[in-house]
Amino acid sequence: MDSKIMTALGDRVLELGPKPAADGPYKNFKLKRDADGVAWLLFDRAETSANTLSADVMEEFDAALAAIETERPAGLVIRSAKPSGFIAGADVNEFRGASDPEVVETRIRAAHAVVDHLEALKLPTVAVIHGFCLGGGLEVALACQSRIAVDGARFGFPEVMLGLHPGLGGTARFTALVNPTQSMALMLTGRTIDARRAKSLGLVDTVTQERHVRGAVKDVLFGRLKRAKPGLLARAANLGPVRGLLAKRMRSEAAKAAPREHYPAPYALIDLWETHGGSKAAMLKAEQASFAKLMVTPTAQNLIRVFFLREQMKKAAGSGNTVKHVHVIGAGAMGGDIAAWVAGQGLRVSLADMKAEPIAGAVKRAAELYGKIIRKPTEVRDALDRLIPDMDGEGVRNADLIIEAVPEKLELKQRVYAGLEPKMKPGAILATNTSSIPLQDLRTTLARPERLVGLHFFNPVSRLQLVEIVSHDGNDAQVLKEALAFVGAIDRLPLSVKSSPGFLVNRALTPYMLEAMVMLDEKTDQRLIDAAAEQFGMPMGPIELADQVGLDICLAVGDMLRTKFGDLLPPTPAWLREKVAKGELGRKTGKGFYTWKDGKAEKAPLPETGPRVTDQMIDRLVLPMSNVCVACLREGIVDDPDAVDGAMIFGTGYAPFRGGPLNYARTRGVENIVSTMRALAERFGERFAPDPGWDNFK
Repeated sequence: MDSKIMTALGDRVLELGPKPAADGPYKNFKLKRDADGVAWLLFDRAETSANTLSADVMEEFDAALAAIETERPAGLVIRSAKPSGFIAGADVNEFRGASDPEVVETRIRAAHAVVDHLEALKLPTVAVIHGFCLGGGLEVALACQSRIAVDGARFGFPEVMLGLHPGLGGTARFTALVNPTQSMALMLTGRTIDARRAKSLGLVDTVTQERHVRGAVKDVLFGRLKRAKPGLLARAANLGPVRGLLAKRMRSEAAKAAPREHYPAPYALIDLWETHGGSKAAMLKAEQASFAKLMVTPTAQNLIRVFFLREQMKKAAGSGNTVKHVHVIGAGAMGGDIAAWVAGQGLRVSLADMKAEPIAGAVKRAAELYGKIIRKPTEVRDALDRLIPDMDGEGVRNADLIIEAVPEKLELKQRVYAGLEPKMKPGAILATNTSSIPLQDLRTTLARPERLVGLHFFNPVSRLQLVEIVSHDGNDAQVLKEALAFVGAIDRLPLSVKSSPGFLVNRALTPYMLEAMVMLDEKTDQRLIDAAAEQFGMPMGPIELADQVGLDICLAVGDMLRTKFGDLLPPTPAWLREKVAKGELGRKTGKGFYTWKDGKAEKAPLPETGPRVTDQMIDRLVLPMSNVCVACLREGIVDDPDAVDGAMIFGTGYAPFRGGPLNYARTRGVENIVSTMRALAERFGERFAPDPGWDNFK
């Protein structure tokens, strides 16, 4: 979870009812009655900062419910004692490595019994929800008769991100309570909503401030507050004929976002509701089998792996960020977007450039970005206040971190550093966002080369979470540690790499994009090349990606890598140079391989009868990526294979359901990869030769 949210919530004083005894019978719960005879069951999972539902927690929850049943209180309040929120969902650790659907179903059935037990209590029950209420947490809340949201609470079902759908009765209870067109949409997208939206949907009965929680609890339990009931539309939408029509529409929407063969969960959820939406009991039962079946799919297991890769990379960032003021030099596409992102994450940013226009453009783009990602207008204003245009470059003197994002010319960068270094604070870090110049070359003119690091962001900065932290032989270890903590503090995922041409991500992506150019040379339709990559699961094909990145940048990176790796890379076609010389650079100029309108590539559909995607086309595009990842491990540019997979997923959008290029190779089998690459090398050239690193790859 975002560290800033955690700090803000850390100050929160929660209304937790009467003070429970210190030595209660439960490890993860505290139970106490107030003066009105109302029982307060406080969920406080031992040794964690957030509540999650594991098998032993559910067992203890059941025991607490049994005790409440025998004591017959006037009502029951369920509340989290954690400042971070209500319940963050199921304990995902318990999902890892599941391979037998029957075992999963047995465990899910036991958990269902606990939630059913809560729903069946013969007394008024209310969930008081603050902070995050997600997945299994929301399913527990749905089993209570009433729900009170504390202002600022967030609700959602993120299971679809893990290749699953809700599995603790949520599919049945949510669609019965909230109009299925809305409740299904939330489950199908994994989006979260705030307390006010939850109230307007009828998911919660009331929204209150923390100081009014006790009053709201009494109003709800003693019948003074009207409970949200499913409206006529919600009931109608659950009727058989209507369900059939709506399900059809949902399927075509889902197909736009993700194909069924790669992402089965949304379709399983739609099938479940279409078949059983008319009967809660049938749907609760069918949900268990459907959930268990999804849990053992390669998609779910790989997406669960990706969830842990993200956690692992977050941990690698460490805490204790010391950077308060960042000075960015160069307000072009990358520099401006980095500045906007950092200011949006709560740090002070001064943005310098030789000209005023790029700074103005960067501020305008920042305002657009904040409008999309920040909820409160006052917070948008604060973020814009933190982004300071700095024509004179005076921000350098106070900055803890200086990020240089000027064009990729060695002499230019060295000139910038010569002017900077004398003005920097003694403890400041100098970072470059270069994607192509080795740090060894950049540091030669510096007085304090040990303070130079690479912070390589990816485009678009607001969407791609990866930042490569590039080190060189002379680095100060403390500087690298501070750089890692900074990346964590701006809600980004760090990958430590040693300086070497292309680092990891660009070096792995370049053969993918250049191979696509070779295929174009062979007169393959560009739409077919893109379709091959998309069929494998890439978010966009390599030709569209080249346009998105900018053909000038692709050419520069390709040339730089070819000087180092020679024929290990596909040749750069002469017509690509001509395109760049003519100024057809892709999305930013409106024309590259495709024509771009409003930020989208215009593509006519492929002809029905023409050539189709072949396995060989897919292999030519994707296997070199796995090959480069193995080479980078062998050369010691990166040392952790898991982090390599994470970097490719979070830095390029590499098909997440495949778990990354190394995990894909493991799944497909190293022998198969090596022999396929040898066959491709014989047919197309030495660039497909398998790296020697495959011999020791596990």
